[in-house]
Amino acid sequence: MTFLDLFAGIGGFRLGMEQAGHQCIGFCEIDEFARRSYKAIHDTSKEVEMHDITSVSDEFVRSLGPVDILCGGFPCQAFSIAGKRQGFSDTRGTLFFEIARFAALLQPKFLFLENVRGLLNHEGGAMFETILRTLDGLGYDVEW
Repeated sequence: MTFLDLFAGIGGFRLGMEQAGHQCIGFCEIDEFARRSYKAIHDTSKEVEMHDITSVSDEFVRSLGPVDILCGGFPCQAFSIAGKRQGFSDTRGTLFFEIARFAALLQPKFLFLENVRGLLNHEGGAMFETILRTLDGLGYDVEW
């Protein structure tokens, strides 16, 4: 199956996905140094490269064509017990909704999302409930 790697970092999701036999069609990572490492570790020569996910247009996302799996380790600083825990008040916390936008436009069969332990109990679970409701609204059954 094909997958798209959002908030790619240096490619942790990708490593597992490729070991499972899946093919990456593109990646998105805003941090220049992480992107350089990603490209040094993985062969990205035939893939779409995106930087700031918030500047990627809906038209461009649709042009990526069919994608079976959408992977994303959306930024954890807004929810982590090691961070300030500002949740959706921190713009990094709202980046989950970019994953939801990509999912709505591409309608992949599967989403693999990763975040920190603090996400589950942030604001008494309200943030996690919002994420679950959003994914449910897109037609996904969620397991965690």
